[in-house]
Amino acid sequence: MTSLYDRHRAVIPDWVALYYKEPVEITHGEGRHVWDADGNRYLDFFGGILTTMTAHALPEVTKAVSEQAGRIVHSSTLYLNRPMVELAERIATLSGIPDARVFFTTSGTEANDTALLLATGYRRSNQVLAMRNSYHGRSFSAVGITGNRGWSPTSLSPLQTLYVHGGVRTRGPYAQLSDAQFIEACVADLEDILGQTRGSVAALIAEPIQGVGGFTSPPDGLYAAFREVLSRHGILWIADEVQTGWGRTGEHFWGWQAHADSGPPDMLTFAKGIGNGMSIGGVVASAEVMNSLDANSISTFGGSPVTMAAGIANLSYLLEHDLQGNARRVGGLLIERLRAIGAGIPAVREVRGRGLMIGIELVKPGTDEANLQAASAVLEAAREGGLLIGKGGGHNTSVLRIAPPLSLTVSEAEEGAEILEQALHNV
Repeated sequence: MTSLYDRHRAVIPDWVALYYKEPVEITHGEGRHVWDADGNRYLDFFGGILTTMTAHALPEVTKAVSEQAGRIVHSSTLYLNRPMVELAERIATLSGIPDARVFFTTSGTEANDTALLLATGYRRSNQVLAMRNSYHGRSFSAVGITGNRGWSPTSLSPLQTLYVHGGVRTRGPYAQLSDAQFIEACVADLEDILGQTRGSVAALIAEPIQGVGGFTSPPDGLYAAFREVLSRHGILWIADEVQTGWGRTGEHFWGWQAHADSGPPDMLTFAKGIGNGMSIGGVVASAEVMNSLDANSISTFGGSPVTMAAGIANLSYLLEHDLQGNARRVGGLLIERLRAIGAGIPAVREVRGRGLMIGIELVKPGTDEANLQAASAVLEAAREGGLLIGKGGGHNTSVLRIAPPLSLTVSEAEEGAEILEQALHNV
């Protein structure tokens, strides 16, 4: 009998990555655990790439989906849609953007694509600033602004992109500076780049914490300092909150709030966690920017009644159970535990992150060189121990990515840390 893996390889593109030497078929989940087709149970520390935000098979979400599907599954944005309006109202209020408007998409890629369309149209410029080591999706325009060559299959782009320093604190030419000096140097770099552009620049798009790039982040306040420069030039700031939003960092509901001294971003993009596995993405922008689009537009699947019902139920659960606070408390314990483990392992260069968004950077001992083999080996060993994690990294880096559902308990955090400790020591 042909295996599912063989069937996958026969019909799915080679560039669709699969984890593990023997790929896993996940059949069901509950809480913070999932099971594979062979009946093995795993503690899930990656949540479908930071997407299962609250819990697997959360009753409140599955009930909302089932009830809405029993009424109507689809209508499109050509008709009034009560669940879409209700979720948009809540997100607009939570966003911190004055006079906010919300446009729903089906993914973070599409959300960032829409934000770029709005910014370039509003500013009448195809020049965009992005951060080195960044990742913003897989569409043609999103790939064109991605500063991570591992996820950028073409140099062709409808945009002229200029890359700014600052997304990575502990590597690069400014790594040895103090936080204040680091921010000052990055601002000077931004000013220098703007001196080389032809007139107006549309926007800076930036992840408050870089996701695919290995959960790296600048010192708090960098983007506030950038915003002061951008505002002088009329340049928009797009905060890519696809991975950092909804309280995952623990300290803040949005990643941009660590850089809030100069106010909220002009645009905010979101996806992943809000749907808890359902396909929801979107853009929040002021009415002035959002309504500047001078052509008709719709979204066939963005704002689907079923996904909106899931989003409302999921957001309600998140807020009512203070999962942001849980991410802060349990995530704080987990990161300190992992730092203690990493201190005794030469291959661990750094344990970093906030809340339940934690990265473990691996290097060849005694060097700063990425240890890709170790990352793959730890991924495999963790799975054998009953733990699913992710991996990533940018230029010459290799990082284990840890992002469990925000309802993670203290005992589950300790269990996962013990499995990771064993996996790291084995490697």
